[in-house]
Amino acid sequence: MNQLIVNPMTLSGAASSGAPKASQRPVVAIIGGGVSGAATAFHLALANQIPAPEIIVFEPRECLGKGLAYDTAEHAHRINVPAARMSLLTDEPDHFLRWITAHSATAGDDEALRPDGALFPRRSVFGDYVNAMLQPLVASGAVQHRRSTVAHVLRDGAHWSINDDDGAQTKADIVVIATSHPPPVAPGQLQAVLKDHPRFVPDPTKAGALAAIRPSDRVLVVGNGLTSADVIAALALKGHTGPITAVSRRGLRSRGHAPVAQDPAGDFLTEPAFTARTLLRNIRHTIRQAALDGRTWHGVIDQVRAQGQALWQVLPLQERQRIVRHLRPFWDVHRFRVAPQVEAALDAAIAEGRLEILAGSIAATHVEAGAIHCALRLRRCPGTVEKSYDAVVVTTGPGHGGILASQPFLAELSHNGYLELDPTGLGLSCTRNSEAIGPVAGVTPSLLIAGPLARGTFGELMGLPQVTDHAVFVATRIAECLRSQMPKTAQNPL
Repeated sequence: MNQLIVNPMTLSGAASSGAPKASQRPVVAIIGGGVSGAATAFHLALANQIPAPEIIVFEPRECLGKGLAYDTAEHAHRINVPAARMSLLTDEPDHFLRWITAHSATAGDDEALRPDGALFPRRSVFGDYVNAMLQPLVASGAVQHRRSTVAHVLRDGAHWSINDDDGAQTKADIVVIATSHPPPVAPGQLQAVLKDHPRFVPDPTKAGALAAIRPSDRVLVVGNGLTSADVIAALALKGHTGPITAVSRRGLRSRGHAPVAQDPAGDFLTEPAFTARTLLRNIRHTIRQAALDGRTWHGVIDQVRAQGQALWQVLPLQERQRIVRHLRPFWDVHRFRVAPQVEAALDAAIAEGRLEILAGSIAATHVEAGAIHCALRLRRCPGTVEKSYDAVVVTTGPGHGGILASQPFLAELSHNGYLELDPTGLGLSCTRNSEAIGPVAGVTPSLLIAGPLARGTFGELMGLPQVTDHAVFVATRIAECLRSQMPKTAQNPL
C-alpha cells in the first residue's frame, strides 16, 4: 500500500540541497486553491521537472483544496458520490477511502456509512483530505500558499505581473486560472425587491447563510438542483418544520443513487452522435436495453459521464449549444445525484407534506409587513398562483454569464483581450490544450484554464475523477511548456 501522505523528500529538486536558486526557476502562479487549483499544483509538483518550477497558489482561505464546494461546516452537506470513487491520485481511485480509514476521519459520524457499505462522509472531509495531501508540499517549499486575493493580472513583456490585495507583486511565467464559478443570480426582480429583507438568502453557500431562517418559517427555494437539496437537508437538520416550496422552470428534482451499485453500461463512442437529438436517442435506447436486463438508468448515465469529454468534443458547436439550451436541466438531475442522507431528508419532507416541488417561475414579488408575497406562474397553468413566504433562498446554480465580471482580475484580462466567454455559456473560452482564448490576444499558451471554467471546451468537468484528470492534464501541459522554453543544457545537465 502506498503512503497516504506525500513525502516531500521524493520531489525532484524541491527539497534537495542541490535545488536551483529561486532566480533560475520558472514561476507558475495558480489563481484559486480549491480542488482544481490544489490538484494542479499537486501534480505539477510531482512532475519531476528540472529545474522544479516555483509554484504559487493564490488562495485566501486557510486551507488548500477546500474551495467553495468543500469549505463548509454544515453537517448536512455530504459528498455526492461514494468515497471509494474520489481521489486526488488518478491511478489510486480508493486513495481517499484509505485516507479516511487511516485518519478515522468519519469518527462520530454514524450516518456516513450506508447499509450497503458505501461511505458518504461530510463534504468537509474531502477538503481536509486534499489539504492534507498538499501540506507536505507546502512545508517543503515545493508549493507556496499565498493567502491573498488576486486584484490585477497584467501582461509584462514575456511574463505576467500579478498584484494581490496585500499590495505584493509577483512575476510569473505561466498563470493558471482555477477559480470557482460565480454565485447564483436571483431571477427577475427578486434581488431588487428583497435585497434588504433579513431572510433573503441570495447565496446559500456562504457560511451561516441560513441562520436567519426560523424553525416555522415558510420558505421559498428558487431552484431545484443539488444546492436546493443541500438547503432543504440543512434546514431539516437545524429543526426547521415550516413548509418549503421549491420552484424551478421544469420542476425536476435531483435524483439519488441506484439501489444496488452498477457498472457503467453502453457504448457511445464506437459510433458517436454528431447531433444532440441523436445522442439523446442513443441514451434513451441504451436505458431501455438496461431495463430489459433488470438494471436502472444509473449505469448508462455513468457511462455517458465517463465518455463525456470525448462525446462533447465530437459534437459541433451548434449541437453543444443545443444541449445546453434544451437538455442540460435533464442531464444535471440525473448526473448530479444527491447523497442517500440528503435524499432521505427530501423524501421525509415530501412524505410529511412539508415540501412541495413546483414547475414554474416567479412572475411578481412584493413585501408587506415583513411577509414576502409571490405570484407564481406555474407550467401549463393559466394565470398565476399567489403564495406568501417568510424567507427566500436562491439556489439557481452558478451565474455563468457573469463569470468575467465576478472578479476584478478576470474583468481586466477580458478588457485587455485575453479572455472571453465560451460560446456554450458554460465557462471561459479555451483550446483543447486548456490555453485561454481572447478576442484580441487569440490563444495565449502561458494563460491556462483549469477545472470547471474549462467546461465549455472539455464537457464533463464538474466532479471527480474528471476534475483530477483535468488537473493532471493541465500540469502536464505546463511541464511541457516549461521544457520547451528551457535551453537544452538545462534540460540535460551533465
